[in-house]
Amino acid sequence: MRLVAWQPDDLLRRLDDVVAVYGEAMGYRKELLQTRRGYIGSHARRPGFRAVATLTAEGRVAGFGYGYTSAPGQWWHDQVRSALDEPARHRWLADCFEVVELHVRPAAQGHGIGARQLRALLAMAEGRTVLLSTPEADEQTSRAWRLYRRFGFSDVLRHFLFPGDERAFAILGREIPIVERQAGG
Repeated sequence: MRLVAWQPDDLLRRLDDVVAVYGEAMGYRKELLQTRRGYIGSHARRPGFRAVATLTAEGRVAGFGYGYTSAPGQWWHDQVRSALDEPARHRWLADCFEVVELHVRPAAQGHGIGARQLRALLAMAEGRTVLLSTPEADEQTSRAWRLYRRFGFSDVLRHFLFPGDERAFAILGREIPIVERQAGG
């Protein structure tokens, strides 16, 4: 498997594959995926867009991740902003990269693909902070939660409800850039 950086047109060219990975990873019904396809495609043109993909030797998409500069007027940004007090808004949203999607096909999970994708995405991110949302889950058993905690993400909001989704989400954040620790240091 190889990790590649994608330009917006790369993601758009492979949009069917991306949506398939998204659907498998999230367990969403096919009829819901058509709606998601439209918004994923529109995200590729947002300012600060960065994307990565993990491709198999045959060129199949095993995983992907992307994000962009979070800004007022974007649905997710405005939902999160409305739930934060003014100091938290300034800290987290003033200069923020939003990790919008980060997924690995279930059959390929457990091999470090998500960690490599997240590390690469954060290395390309512009801004002072990074935020993401993830469904609330048992932090000990959820691969996603363990990954985010390993990368130093902390709680910004917990049990947050987005309109139109009955699941509770956590909004997690951290400062960027990530400074890798040197061995023995």
